[in-house]
Amino acid sequence: MLRTRFAVAALLGVAVAALAGAQDRKFDLNFGTKDKDGKYTPYYQEVTTEVTQVIKVQGQDLTQKQKSVFWYQWTPIKEDKVKEGAEDVTKWTVKQKIEGLEMNIDISGNPINYSSKTETPGSAGNPGLVEFFKGLKDSEFTVTLGKNYKVEKVEGKEDFIKKLGAGSAQMDALLKKVMTDDALKEMVDPTSKLFPDGPKKVGESWEKKTSLNLGPIGSYELLYKLKYAAVEKEKDKIEVETAITYTAPKENPEGLLFRIKEGSKLTSDPAKSKGTVIYDPKTKRIESAEINITLKGDLIVVIGGTDTRVELTQEQKTIIKTQDKSYLEKAPAPVTPPVPGK
Repeated sequence: MLRTRFAVAALLGVAVAALAGAQDRKFDLNFGTKDKDGKYTPYYQEVTTEVTQVIKVQGQDLTQKQKSVFWYQWTPIKEDKVKEGAEDVTKWTVKQKIEGLEMNIDISGNPINYSSKTETPGSAGNPGLVEFFKGLKDSEFTVTLGKNYKVEKVEGKEDFIKKLGAGSAQMDALLKKVMTDDALKEMVDPTSKLFPDGPKKVGESWEKKTSLNLGPIGSYELLYKLKYAAVEKEKDKIEVETAITYTAPKENPEGLLFRIKEGSKLTSDPAKSKGTVIYDPKTKRIESAEINITLKGDLIVVIGGTDTRVELTQEQKTIIKTQDKSYLEKAPAPVTPPVPGK
């Protein structure tokens, strides 16, 4: 009888687990947590990106390594219920602020370092680049998200360009061309665009397509292949595979020192472009994510009327973390207990 009971209990456990796995998960995002006074409270993100580029030009390899860490504050402003046709849609307006950043760049052994925490100086040969990094701190954008948390509008572009391009006509011209609406939307929306448009069961898959136009740099078509892979420790795991196709700009950019010629090609390596997103159904937020992308291809770069063929391999890893407290908030100093007898 005891064995029978254990067998029945085991079968019930399997049945319950299977039933739980078969339930639909609706991936909502919670922007609107309020405090006791009814005011929206901010939440915080840390986005770390590591990039390794190997550029081969005329038989020589140029290696560039870069690590950047950005700390963001997200503050909900308002929630709107609107009608789109016969459908009720929730729209959120939130403010994104760059609280701080760190940049570590190494170009063939020549380092450039900057941290907004300590205001450490950069390489003496790149004061302009360090000033550019300084200008990123405290920049703010107002973001409107519509159906399925798609970024519809980003405000603050003009002030952002004016702040970063101050004192440099060339930088101002470049930012106005490269800082497209697509680029801003991608910057403020690293993961929520990956969510499905409706509920999913464990094992189900879906796809998301986006495009990124960078003006004179060219454009990218991105296809995300996603799967609701598992429930682990009461968190939902989504697997991500990213396919990227690059297209060179069709028009000649004015005012730039270089041009990427038509015929240039970059594509992602599927085997090395995988990642995961961890969603917490209790907080209704993305707890963490890791996105890996490897790009390979040939670019034809025109400088001074001369065509130069460049072989490029780029490996990129992005790690995103979310929490309720600022990542820049200092931990309280340890309290030293009194010495007995004193």
